[in-house]
Amino acid sequence: MKLTFKSEILLIVLVLAAWVTGFYFYSIFPEQVPVHWNYAGQVDRLGSRLEGAFILPIVVTAMYLLFWLIPLIDPKKEKYQEFIKVYNLFRYLLIIIMWLIYLITSLSALGYNIKVEIWVPLIIGLLFILLGNYMGKIKPNWFMGIRTPWTLSNDEVWSKTHRLGGKMFMLMGLFLILNPLLPFQSLTWALIIPIVTVVLVPVIYSYIIFHKLKK
Repeated sequence: MKLTFKSEILLIVLVLAAWVTGFYFYSIFPEQVPVHWNYAGQVDRLGSRLEGAFILPIVVTAMYLLFWLIPLIDPKKEKYQEFIKVYNLFRYLLIIIMWLIYLITSLSALGYNIKVEIWVPLIIGLLFILLGNYMGKIKPNWFMGIRTPWTLSNDEVWSKTHRLGGKMFMLMGLFLILNPLLPFQSLTWALIIPIVTVVLVPVIYSYIIFHKLKK
């Protein structure tokens, strides 16, 4: 896969912007800042301003380097050129979403009236919908997508499973967006069970499709 100046420049700018933002927040953060929120949007852990300011720039930088490295070491690296546009889109989306969440939580830590419990599920929900919309275009590889013994053994199983997985992701995204409006706030029913369902259903489906095709 060829990484060009056009494909990398904006990502590099975003990574640098995360570091610039980190140094800015470090200069104005108090000694202790919220670094973790529970399901209800309540702060359940405080950290140093060093942690609060720079954990995101470090994560974003690591993500950028990881996405750059993956196509170089994947045994199926020749496949990446077949979905290069989707691969680059995923890279942009993940880094932008991380940066947006960082801004929201940092401004909230500074005392701005921002409802983290609403904005974070909304942003992550949109991410799931966008990822799900393009998931069916991912070609077989060892790092991205729904990698089971059955999807990696058969291209048709891979394709069918990712079409289903894309729909599951989009439903999960819609559920996350609507989550704050639910009349109940249960971590198990509103988050854990949907995530387990989104993970298990495509895995089981890939097993069933593989054996049907084998017969």
